[in-house]
Amino acid sequence: MDAEIRKRLRWVELFLRIENHSVVCLKCGISRPRLRKWVRRFREQGMEGLSSGSRRPKSSPAVKVLSLHREWIRELRNRRLGSRRIQNELKRVHDFTVSRTTIEKVLRATDTGPLLRSRRPRKGSTRYTVSKSRGPKDRTAFGVWISWPTN
Repeated sequence: MDAEIRKRLRWVELFLRIENHSVVCLKCGISRPRLRKWVRRFREQGMEGLSSGSRRPKSSPAVKVLSLHREWIRELRNRRLGSRRIQNELKRVHDFTVSRTTIEKVLRATDTGPLLRSRRPRKGSTRYTVSKSRGPKDRTAFGVWISWPTN
């Protein structure tokens, strides 16, 4: 029997002798709900009830994405869709609502990198030319004389 169980057993035995939660809690320096919890467990399970149980939750409500959903997200990413379009397609096709953040977490977990789009080249090499001489259609912009291209 470890120290925690012995301490709880002293609390319960003192309560069974005195039968007053307030006095026992003041003497032992614990809260009433804590004492009630250990007394209830002792009455239901005996000495076994005084041991600490697992703190692991019995169910995990935070699990939002099942393996099926992960597969849907992967398939949509293979079609080169971004997270917003994946979100819309999941809602439209599968009637499954999930946040973009969750979609991005799934994509990070599956080691899919960001979508890389090729950039379109510019139509012209420059939009304007800088000249030293002043012409009739020149304008100043921040102290630099600019000649606008003629069409």
